[in-house]
Amino acid sequence: MPVLHLTKSTIDKIQPPASGQVFYRDATLPGFGLRVGTKGRAYFVEGQVRRRTIRVTIGRHDVFTPEVARRRALKILAQMADGRDPSAERRAERAAAMTVQQSFDSFFERRQLAPTSRLNYGRSIDVYLRDWANKPISEITRGMVLERHRKIAQQNGPVTANNIFRHFRAVHNFVSATHGELPPNPVTILGQARAWNPERRRRSVVPMHGLPKWWHAVQQEDELVRDFLIVALFTGLRRNEIARLRWEDIDLEGRTLTIHATKNGDALELPLSEFLYDLLLTRRDDNPEATWVFAGRGKTGHLVEPKTFQRRIGERCGIKFTIHDLRRTFASVAEGLDLSHFALKRLLNHRIDADITCGYVVHSVERLRDPVERIAQRILTLAQVRPTLAVAA
Repeated sequence: MPVLHLTKSTIDKIQPPASGQVFYRDATLPGFGLRVGTKGRAYFVEGQVRRRTIRVTIGRHDVFTPEVARRRALKILAQMADGRDPSAERRAERAAAMTVQQSFDSFFERRQLAPTSRLNYGRSIDVYLRDWANKPISEITRGMVLERHRKIAQQNGPVTANNIFRHFRAVHNFVSATHGELPPNPVTILGQARAWNPERRRRSVVPMHGLPKWWHAVQQEDELVRDFLIVALFTGLRRNEIARLRWEDIDLEGRTLTIHATKNGDALELPLSEFLYDLLLTRRDDNPEATWVFAGRGKTGHLVEPKTFQRRIGERCGIKFTIHDLRRTFASVAEGLDLSHFALKRLLNHRIDADITCGYVVHSVERLRDPVERIAQRILTLAQVRPTLAVAA
């Protein structure tokens, strides 16, 4: 770096570079300097903190005189000599002043969340932690977390309480990592106090022996409901993935469908079985101008919440089920056909295990066409459906 005695007269004579920046060191105060760019000049101070070189901007030349900037540089160098990092302290102060709402907003801005995840995080702050929104996130204590977790578990259920504080934990970690270090994450108290609520993974499916009754009950619904549930059973897709299907996501010529916004962020391309191809071709022919495969009357334009017709069908056939139960039913049928571990994971869009062999296995959509067809034929057999009559009203 060039060395100059930084005074107003010497600084005014410095010409800006054609591009980039030039750093000038002060001849009288080690560590003090001037950064000159194409559009401005700013004073800086540089020193060692725990064997790391730290550079701190003091301010612009048009705001501070060299004398004032030099005095500030002396104070900062004294802090560095005591092992303090002024930049880190400044970031920590800004982070500590961030409210819980600002922390969530920053998280949403910087993180690429799936629409469902964004909605769930938003409900955590908008509904369950609303009275915390304007509090500095640094003032949320372990005791506050423990008490609110207990209260939500009592009023809204243990799983809801766990999910809300998983969200808060993620946001706190994000702010601490990106905006300046915060006090330790208060959600750690839930692990230390063994206060996380136990959760049992749902294992319910539509039983194989009940598929004929279930199928008959589904056929009594209108085409929208009937086809939505059949697509769920024959693909194992999640509710939102099916609801948000657009016709542009379906290649009827290539007989594939693609889900772009998935839970794990990996796009999923699946082949269509002969049965699903016929079903979707009929839907397209009936409404060739539609945007959504399963159009709805709400503001989204597509079907959103199937609980009403799920309950109606359950009462009709005596089998309570959710859309995710149909996903587990699909997986159970596939597993019973002794499909390869890799094919099953790909069909369900689960990440392949991170071992060396798995890293070499690539499943193209055509490699999945035979497994998909075998699963479809097995479902039709279990449901006691003749394929030619499967989509008859």
